[in-house]
Amino acid sequence: MGSSELLADAFGRVREEVHAAVEGLTEEQLAVRLDVDANSIAWLIWHLTRVQDDHVAGAFGTKQIWPTWKSRFGLAGDDIGYGHNSREVARVRAPGELLTGYYDAVHEQTIQLVSTVTDVDLPRIVDERWDPPVTLAVRLVSVISDCLQHVGQAAFVRGILLRRVSQAR
Repeated sequence: MGSSELLADAFGRVREEVHAAVEGLTEEQLAVRLDVDANSIAWLIWHLTRVQDDHVAGAFGTKQIWPTWKSRFGLAGDDIGYGHNSREVARVRAPGELLTGYYDAVHEQTIQLVSTVTDVDLPRIVDERWDPPVTLAVRLVSVISDCLQHVGQAAFVRGILLRRVSQAR
């Protein structure tokens, strides 16, 4: 397995988990917050998608998918959710089809971009704002890690929500 296949597999696993976290939930369930400052499933999925969209596009010097999707979310701006306060988290509401649709569009672009990656490409510097500068390898592993952490959080919240529904019967 080469670099491109490994990356495609990792991002494919993120996609599977995004769909599993969202599948069958209503927009209201996706917006539930376990306490007043907690992140909702909708925010977690939106945020991990924004991070992947922003960071992968940046690493490859291409355009993000977000400009063609943000009006559907009713959100202004191009932020990716870092530093969102409780009020900003609450603004991210969306049906599951919108969340997975945006994720799938980002995933498709990601797979196209990583399909060309070889071992020779991995040490290429993609962000000089850090010390040490960030390589393509570090950026892609960081995105995969961030996405898996957030989708795991979304799955945790989903489990609690579904248990509450089950116990209410």
